[in-house]
Amino acid sequence: MVSVEVIRPEPNDAMATGTFGTFLRQLRKNRLGVLGAVLVVLVFASAIFAPLLITHDPIRILVGPRLAGPSLDFLLGTDQLGRDTFSRVIMGGRIPLLVAFASLGSALAVGVVLGLIAGFGPRWLDNLLMLVFDTIRSFPGIIFALAIIALLGPSLASIIFVIAITSVPIYARVVRTQAQALLSSEYIAAERSMGAGTTRILGAHVLPNVIGPLLILVSMDVPAVTATSAGLSFLGMGVRPPTPDWGVILNDGYNFIDRTPWLILAGGMPIVLATLGFTFLGEALRDIFDPKLRKDL
Repeated sequence: MVSVEVIRPEPNDAMATGTFGTFLRQLRKNRLGVLGAVLVVLVFASAIFAPLLITHDPIRILVGPRLAGPSLDFLLGTDQLGRDTFSRVIMGGRIPLLVAFASLGSALAVGVVLGLIAGFGPRWLDNLLMLVFDTIRSFPGIIFALAIIALLGPSLASIIFVIAITSVPIYARVVRTQAQALLSSEYIAAERSMGAGTTRILGAHVLPNVIGPLLILVSMDVPAVTATSAGLSFLGMGVRPPTPDWGVILNDGYNFIDRTPWLILAGGMPIVLATLGFTFLGEALRDIFDPKLRKDL
């Protein structure tokens, strides 16, 4: 009699080679996705370890080296007040990330709740919410932002509030559409016939089908939020001096562009790199997690 030994894989090994391993393999196939991931990691690392990377106090005014060019002492030169541009660029990276995660995180939470209410609520409430969403989205984004900030005053909180308000309708519509599509499906009708309540349907069927597309949408919105935050600071409607911010640095460079072109580059390049990084990574995530767009199926 021949004995056969069955070798069972360890649970940890199966998990390691499961979802996360598949994600990494799919990401490696997308060169732009890898480039985007590298840029995003660099942006996060520079923001998290900013106090360790800066060479000077970013808000300290130095009398001597005003508008000095790049050198070993000042890697990206100095601004009109003698402040080290490199240190201001590194510390300024914290502002766009804070704005993006605070505004999009709050918009995602509110959008999910309102979308579920619109999808599962009565028809009149759905129509009312859609009217509010259409009203908000009918205004041009920058005009709406300038109007709100003019009322509330320029500040970091004002930027977060404006971006959150304008982003809520986008996420709410996605949740509403998905919820209404699931409500008309046969397996939801079967669940209800077996006594499943609204809470179980939401937790077991609606939310798992909505979270994935929403996270991909959020990752694609981060570049736009970063550019909006920097643009409002450039116009003087964002964070107030002496707080370092990419938009403020870009504005300083614009005012002295004929004498100090490095200020424009120092303020503009981080915005470009962060935008490209999140855009490439968001497109890679979309290709990986959206079955309709995966090329290897």
